[in-house]
Amino acid sequence: MLRKTVFWLHLIAGAGAGTVILVMCVTGVLLTYEKDIVAWADTRHFSVSADRTSPLSIDTLVARAREGRTDAPVSVTVRADPSRPVEVGFGTAGMLFVDPYTGVVLGREAQGTRAFFRAVTDWHRWLARPQSTRATGRAITGASNLVFLFIVLSGMYLWIPRVWNRVQFRNVAWFRRGLPPKGRDFNWHNVAGIWASIPLVVIVASGVVISYPWAGDLVYRLAGETPPARPAAGGAARTAGAVAREPGSLDAIVNLARIQRADWRTISMRLRPASDGSIAVTIDAGNGGQPHKRGLLTVNGATAAAIKYEDYGSLSTGRRARSWMRFAHTGEVYGRTGQTIAGLASVAGAVLGWTGIAMASRRLAARLKRRGSSATLRSAA
Repeated sequence: MLRKTVFWLHLIAGAGAGTVILVMCVTGVLLTYEKDIVAWADTRHFSVSADRTSPLSIDTLVARAREGRTDAPVSVTVRADPSRPVEVGFGTAGMLFVDPYTGVVLGREAQGTRAFFRAVTDWHRWLARPQSTRATGRAITGASNLVFLFIVLSGMYLWIPRVWNRVQFRNVAWFRRGLPPKGRDFNWHNVAGIWASIPLVVIVASGVVISYPWAGDLVYRLAGETPPARPAAGGAARTAGAVAREPGSLDAIVNLARIQRADWRTISMRLRPASDGSIAVTIDAGNGGQPHKRGLLTVNGATAAAIKYEDYGSLSTGRRARSWMRFAHTGEVYGRTGQTIAGLASVAGAVLGWTGIAMASRRLAARLKRRGSSATLRSAA
């Protein structure tokens, strides 16, 4: 009786949310290596000077990027790799890449590639709804993701063979050839579910935490902590315009960040201070999606003096768990291997969505056909 109840709940949930789940999984596959592809597309045509002995000051590079522009830069990113350009961001106007040794502006970001991934992300997060109805789209994907979590968990129960033997296990644990469409979909549905169930639980559960504030708060409560207050709408206030600074102050901030973490790979800072005049500097020793390899340095924007430094080890258990879940959703927390596993799990999720919709459609069609036959027999009688 329990198995039958779980089956029907599983079927109804899949039929109701299957299409949205399929969209999220397909877009999840496309986003698997987004950062790597964007980084390659941005700089594939740029060549940094071969003379890498004396880089120019960061202030000079930012000034070179700003030449001929009326808008002020809002961010700058420096990389430890000497062959990589310095990135100067202008907000919605995009990113410029500057040769750190000559100050020559090499070009701007790969707009086509970034536009493609923005479109895919819009579909993934809120079904590409316009700004006016984006909250509705987000609510639909959030609810569908919550339903998907139930589908995966209930599927793990349903995928357990009633009779444990080699033949039964092989029938649901590996792909079989020569099956008719109905049998093929059933086989693929089971195989995808069994092999991808654990990573799917991690991906979908972390997606629920991202989608719902109450789920994020639950992470803190399970860690025995009080959830932090949510920031006001619009985020932290920032002063308008560029930062008022003395020449060389950006170099002083970057040097301070280099000292803070010797194994750094990327140093990024916002050039617009918070309301208290502080500047946030992110020091990353990983791929950008590994919170345990990242720290946040808060600096006085006027004096370039350190105010505080927070790394993963200094965070509370709840904040560490919440940070881990954010990047476990994409697999980035475990580097390229994690991204690949997350991508394959998304492929499996798409297979589950497609085959689930196909099987539910066949079941519904067969049920309607039986009803039609019964009605014909009663009329004939």
